[in-house]
Amino acid sequence: MALTVPPAFASIEELEQRWRTLDTAERTRAKTLLEDASQMLLDEDTRGVLSPLTEPTLTLKRVVCAMVMRAMASGIAEGPPVTQASNAMGPFNEARTFANPTGDLYLTKAERRSLRFTGQRAGGVDMWAGAYTPEVP
Repeated sequence: MALTVPPAFASIEELEQRWRTLDTAERTRAKTLLEDASQMLLDEDTRGVLSPLTEPTLTLKRVVCAMVMRAMASGIAEGPPVTQASNAMGPFNEARTFANPTGDLYLTKAERRSLRFTGQRAGGVDMWAGAYTPEVP
């Protein structure tokens, strides 16, 4: 039985339109990451928001491209994006905090909201269900 990979929610061309032109090696990596990000969204969709869709929406394309851009930006020659940096002149200190040093695919809170993957769920448990009821004479 052969495994089938679902089509990615966004194409390499759509990624390039939102970001920058990719070279041949980057296009190969981007294709895999686009498929991985799309599958990740399908795996995260516990409430069935994505299942009735027959065509990816603009939101899906935007989110998948953003996930891939974050993952690919961590491998750029200058180093991954820095979220915090500090320098000191005295005994020559320097510290940096990188945004995504390992190049992971992830969703931000804003992306989860736009995909409707968040929200509280309510439920109840009947504590008396199946409880022992003594026979009354």
